[in-house]
Amino acid sequence: MTNLQLSLRGKWFEMTKARIKPEDYREINQYWVNRLLWHEFHKEVSCIHSLQDAIYGLSESDSIFKMPSVFRSFTQNTMTLGYPKATDTERILVMEHKGIEIRTGNPEWGAEPDKLYFVIKHGEVLNNQTTKIL
Repeated sequence: MTNLQLSLRGKWFEMTKARIKPEDYREINQYWVNRLLWHEFHKEVSCIHSLQDAIYGLSESDSIFKMPSVFRSFTQNTMTLGYPKATDTERILVMEHKGIEIRTGNPEWGAEPDKLYFVIKHGEVLNNQTTKIL
């Protein structure tokens, strides 16, 4: 089982827990490129600005926006409210991982209008008692 851990602020954690917010947004920057793309791909991204320029030069109908083979595969997303202890299950939410895309996000869920993000999609809530916080 591969886990993608995401730390959230209070409002976004509560919206995700209430199943209002089915996705999270992460900046297109070197840190998230290294975390979300397969090693073979992020190794080729020598300059994050060139990646951003290339992405912004495409339209959302282009294939790069939904290329699952580019992104690492995860089976679950573990969202935490801040950085809780592993025993603080009220602040830990484990959900099925439903993929990653590059696209704009919903401003009501924290995205800036017309800005592209790595969009991490969540599925069903999983049993958070069995997940080890990494």
